[in-house]
Parts: sequence; C-alpha cells; structure tokens
Amino acid sequence: MLVGLAAKNGILIVEFANQLRDKGIAFDDAVIQASSQRLRPILMTGITTAAGAIPLVMSSGAGAETRFVIGVVVLSGILLATFFTLLVIPVAYSIFARNSSSPDAITKQLEQELSND
Repeated sequence: MLVGLAAKNGILIVEFANQLRDKGIAFDDAVIQASSQRLRPILMTGITTAAGAIPLVMSSGAGAETRFVIGVVVLSGILLATFFTLLVIPVAYSIFARNSSSPDAITKQLEQELSND
C-alpha cells in the first residue's frame, strides 16, 4: 500500500511535468509548476490515509498489540512517503531528466519529417 501510494504520487508529478514540457514550458518552470499544482492532491491523499491508520494506533482489546504495530508502520510510512514524494521526486527528476528532450518531441519530429515528404 505504501509503495503504491508513493509511486502514484511520484508519477503524478513527473507526468504533469512532462505534459507541461510538451506544451513548451521551460524545464525548470515545468518542474516547479507540476510540484506546486500536485501538492494539494498529494497532501490530501497522505492525510486521509494517515487518518485511516489512527484507529489502528488507538485500538484496544484483543489483538491491539498487532494492530498498533501495523498502524504505526502505516502512519509513519505514509508521512515518510509523502515527504519523500514532495521533496525528492522533483529534485531527482530535475537531475535525471534535465538534458532530455520533451517526451512529445520525437512524435513532433516524426510528424514534421513525414509532412515534408
């Protein structure tokens, strides 16, 4: 669950940045705009998932020890994954994709070459 949520949030930022780059926005501006526009949905997802783990942490009765451990893992994992997604993913994308072209650039180049024939 934690890996899926972190991956989904990272994909949201990277895909939105790629879409902005396809529209012709500069690389740095696309990364900043994608990160800021996806901040709210990522935080909302993280907060609601963390809130869902609170009953596990607060539980009592038979089996409360195991539910507590699961709740702590989910709660701390969601907080860490959200932090990781919001800070590390844009930085990593900036480092690794800076020298690449727009994802749609090859399609545009092929269309241009086909229209010249």
